[in-house]
Amino acid sequence: MTQFDPNRLNAFLGQMLGDLGGAFSLPLIRLGDRLGLYRLLHERGPIEAGALAEAAGCDPRYVREWLSAQAASGYVGFDPATGTFSLSPEQAMVFAVEDSPAWLIGAFDTAAAMVENQSKVADAFRSGEGVGWGDQAGCLFCAVARFFRPGYLNHLVEEWIPALGGGVAEKLRKGALVADIGCGHGISTILMAKAFPRSEFIGYDFHEGSITAAREHARAHGLDGNIRFEVGRAKDFPATGLDLVTCFDCLHDMGDPEGAAAHVRRALKPGGTWMIVEPLAGDSLAENLNPVGRLYYSASTMICVPTSRAQEVGAALGAQAGEKRLAEVIRAGGFRNVRRATETPFNMVLEAS
Repeated sequence: MTQFDPNRLNAFLGQMLGDLGGAFSLPLIRLGDRLGLYRLLHERGPIEAGALAEAAGCDPRYVREWLSAQAASGYVGFDPATGTFSLSPEQAMVFAVEDSPAWLIGAFDTAAAMVENQSKVADAFRSGEGVGWGDQAGCLFCAVARFFRPGYLNHLVEEWIPALGGGVAEKLRKGALVADIGCGHGISTILMAKAFPRSEFIGYDFHEGSITAAREHARAHGLDGNIRFEVGRAKDFPATGLDLVTCFDCLHDMGDPEGAAAHVRRALKPGGTWMIVEPLAGDSLAENLNPVGRLYYSASTMICVPTSRAQEVGAALGAQAGEKRLAEVIRAGGFRNVRRATETPFNMVLEAS
């Protein structure tokens, strides 16, 4: 056996134990969400295990074991003096408060879908082909919608749109025509339609199931006058004369992003704007060797690259393409001006005109 440094080995094993603890926690976190345990902890804590079980309509022994695992992970607080469990305000923002910018349950749902998709991606590794968005395992589409919703809810209308130049926010207030490409379940489209009732919004996605879900969500929000959803691809959607086109976390998933950029350019009216929201990334691997890059590279391996490879061209930009590469793609579509309008810890917002 090759000689090794026992101190370095122990340090690496410590890192792996932390990773394994997080991996083992995945189903427990999803149980806490599905059974309402986090919500009840937030609303009623500090609380004893038996009382939480009764409130949730669950068996006390299971709930006690779940709470023990959560406390050992540092996900909930435990008071040995009283035998009660609770969520701190910060823990509640991550696990219990769905509108919080830090709510992460959707990320764990996405991780579960990635695990379920493993065999299909393994086949793609061997063949070099892709896994179609509609062929992904489980309800990946539901998980992705939950994952992105907190960021869009807390940043889209209040920060991202005001950061755009060309008077975009004022156009939307007065009445503009907008296409949201790759809209998925319509989270971003609905938020904009509610914020700018004088504007008209069309959400396009090539996945029919997502469009069905988007229409249901719009009805649930009481929206029908200024919003509609249609099945359509980024490189040939029918709308023209657009004031604004938006793409939220989807350009890197497209098989032919340059073709999509060219079509967006043609669909915009003179003076129109394209807003592209993409995962935050540097322009090199070395810049992305950090916790955010770790998450995005992992998701990209299991979701983004297979999705792109399943489409024509199969550019497979990946979720950590970086601003430089994305700007090259956008300019190849005929846009002259590309700039970073703003960013968050997880996203960058590019503006093209």
